[in-house]
Amino acid sequence: MIFHMITGRTVKQGVGVERKLSADYKKETSACRMNPLDMMDLGLNEGNHIKIISNYGEVVMAAVEDNTLTAGMIFIAYGPYCNVITSHETHGTGMPDFKSTPVRIEETDEDLKTVEELFRDMGGVTL
Repeated sequence: MIFHMITGRTVKQGVGVERKLSADYKKETSACRMNPLDMMDLGLNEGNHIKIISNYGEVVMAAVEDNTLTAGMIFIAYGPYCNVITSHETHGTGMPDFKSTPVRIEETDEDLKTVEELFRDMGGVTL
């Protein structure tokens, strides 16, 4: 099943943006919020690790129920986890397509990477 990924700011993500290596920031930005019926269809429980796969990459995150989302839609807070699966193309606007990425989701036994590991994997500098 293809899901429509949207991203955006959350209060917790915004508060933690200056502390990107903190456990709270990782928890907020590595959460994939999903409609509970979609989770049920995939056999997922809250907190299960899932692999989110787009045309641009893949990343392991934690599934989180969110009754406010329409079936077929997922929400991820801005941060290093969504950056792995979002296109860098800006179409001349200077802003990537944070609201229109199709993704596939599958359950996985893989662990979530740390923010430092994601930075390193994307070619960034680790602290």
